[in-house]
Amino acid sequence: MASVQRAERLEVRITSAQKRLIERAAELRGTSVTDFVVSNIQVAAVETVKEFESLFLRDEAREIFVKALLNPPEPNEALKAATARHKQMGL
Repeated sequence: MASVQRAERLEVRITSAQKRLIERAAELRGTSVTDFVVSNIQVAAVETVKEFESLFLRDEAREIFVKALLNPPEPNEALKAATARHKQMGL
């Protein structure tokens, strides 16, 4: 497995009790405190990003959303005007 060079640093202030708990958990996993912390922080970060970037709809809202995607309405006058302005700007 290729080794990844760690170039960035992250510092946190924690209580003595938190430090002891983290050290014990790392010891139980057979890993360093750094590897334990990085691994768990990364998992939490991935889950947080996924939670905020995902759209979950239930029942009627899901049906309305899917129908709108599959059968989009015709553009209204405001959208047509915005499209024309966009084309005039050359964007």
